[in-house]
Amino acid sequence: MSTDTVSPLRQRMIEDMNARKLGAHSQRSHISSCKRFAAFLKRSPDTATAEDVRRFQLHLAETGMSICNRNRIMTGLKFLLRVTLRRLDLAAEVYHIREPQKVPLVMSQDETRRLLVVASSLKARVLLSLGYGCGLRAGEVVRLKVKHIDRAQNIIRVEQSKGRKDRNVMLSPRMLDLLRQWWKARPTRWDAGVPPEERLLFPGRKPGKPMTTRQLSRLFHEAADAAGIRKGVTLHALRHRFATHLLEGDTDIRIIQALLGHDKLDTTARYTRVATGMIASIESPLDRLSQPRKKKPKKSRTTNQAVQPPA
Repeated sequence: MSTDTVSPLRQRMIEDMNARKLGAHSQRSHISSCKRFAAFLKRSPDTATAEDVRRFQLHLAETGMSICNRNRIMTGLKFLLRVTLRRLDLAAEVYHIREPQKVPLVMSQDETRRLLVVASSLKARVLLSLGYGCGLRAGEVVRLKVKHIDRAQNIIRVEQSKGRKDRNVMLSPRMLDLLRQWWKARPTRWDAGVPPEERLLFPGRKPGKPMTTRQLSRLFHEAADAAGIRKGVTLHALRHRFATHLLEGDTDIRIIQALLGHDKLDTTARYTRVATGMIASIESPLDRLSQPRKKKPKKSRTTNQAVQPPA
């Protein structure tokens, strides 16, 4: 797994990942994980033993690394052992740790409104509005092209997103108006030779490449600071708020599932834990204690008595 040249082992692993259609991000992560294992062993991973795999997992735990990163590294290593090396005995030694289930921080409706109002530019306002108004992930926002905006059906098509899935989301009149404003102000330096429908809505600094998700994240944090939001929220909080606001508005949870692109309803159902409007509207048993107790209506004595026939 040398860093200077592509070793036969790494090349074979890359071919295995390509054959299984793993995305570029997953491939980089898997390769990085295996390089880390090789550095720990100080020899090629194809010479590893069960004891090596056990010691490597102990080593990761001792470094204080987060559970998420430990699981990510072991996922990459397991691919190498199970698929490329066909060492099922070693792959069986790999274990994953259950991550603690944390309730994500969400913004209130007023905070969301302030965030969009104080956005530093039209570009920032449009980008953040797509995250909140359509529930798009950061990568989905920056990769949007002209062809994805379907004004005839009032939808935005999201192509080959997480899990290589397509889906449609709503295109509201307000969102369409913002996109039209942005299209007039959008830089056109990379448009030459590109068909109109293939042009990126948010081109980056390199020809044919969109702006990065890191740039989008920076715009979000700048807007959050300007809006006086002190919570430790991230850009993904806009997608959270999209889901929780729909839930609080009595939108069917299966519709929300389709809009978010979730495979399992359980994933969408987690948003019920952070739908603060729904939670706050529930009457506490404590409040019921101070309410006067309702008296049950007395039953008539003759209700259950049989009617006697006249003599």
